[in-house]
Amino acid sequence: MQKIFDGHNDLLLRLWRNDDMEAGRFLNGCTGGHIDLPRTRKGGLAGGFFAIYVPNEEISGGFDDAGIGRLDIPYLPPVDGLTARRTAQEMAGILLRLERNHPEALQICRRAADIQTASDSGAIAAIMHIEGAECIGPDLLELELFYAAGLRSIGPVWSRPNAFGYGVPFRHPGDPNNGPGLTGLGRDLVEACNRMNILVDLSHLNEAGFWDVARISDKPLVATHSNVHALSPSARNLTDRQLAAIAETGGLVGLNYAVNFLREDGLRDPDMPLELMLRHLDHLIGILGEGGVALGSDFDGATIPAAITDCAGLPNLVQAMRDHGWGDELTERVCWRNWTDVLERTVG
Repeated sequence: MQKIFDGHNDLLLRLWRNDDMEAGRFLNGCTGGHIDLPRTRKGGLAGGFFAIYVPNEEISGGFDDAGIGRLDIPYLPPVDGLTARRTAQEMAGILLRLERNHPEALQICRRAADIQTASDSGAIAAIMHIEGAECIGPDLLELELFYAAGLRSIGPVWSRPNAFGYGVPFRHPGDPNNGPGLTGLGRDLVEACNRMNILVDLSHLNEAGFWDVARISDKPLVATHSNVHALSPSARNLTDRQLAAIAETGGLVGLNYAVNFLREDGLRDPDMPLELMLRHLDHLIGILGEGGVALGSDFDGATIPAAITDCAGLPNLVQAMRDHGWGDELTERVCWRNWTDVLERTVG
């Protein structure tokens, strides 16, 4: 079975919402979402970025009740810093406790080489990621704390403004060029991440913020879970000019499985052919090359194509790649090796 390393999931949010601090639902196969341990093994999901994300109270239940229509959600208000720190610490604690109590199931990877070590042992290789840096204070001391806990990737913003910059609202059709970019504190955060070898995730940043990171960062540019604006004009997707800038740095884009970021019409209708995913992948490869494209599912945080449904359905995507004419080498690069390669050049 082809192993998959994935650029983004929201499992920790799902466990936290269910007050499952021991991750029992994950271990026992009853999370009610896209990911649990039995299904990761069935589908070949062998590693990925585990997001720490603090939700707005306004969408405390997620987008599950939004139907199949297009999402058109304006900027949500900022979240309180104290609440963000407490919530982020609790989600990090779930991941750390899972590693400590069940190292045979999951191991947090602090260096790229740890991914292969975890995989060889049969454990899921987890990169700790923060999505939206509201839990980091202006002196950036919390960044040190989370780094010590295993943090190796951070997105300065989610789709709302914060002290570090401005995200893009959920809008289709939409333009990522909306509003100012990074704040002075946001620039400080990017520089600190460069020094500490923490990957800076461009997903959710607006276009001005994207170009700010491109000017500041001396690392490969990476968008962990974003798609092609030319094929699906969501504000969350990347323009060809942005993709070209990522390519110039030897960076990477992980394909988001959210149907509303894949479909040209922007509908959250999971009844769509996997060929749409291959169209995005082909477009990305055409600009970024075969070494600059990977997967970034957004499992547990998005509506996924019915042909995949959850992580147990990943072999269907792999088979679609092969049916599309991809050989074993390209399939393996996109599913696994491209992530390990770019992590070697960012986190060490």
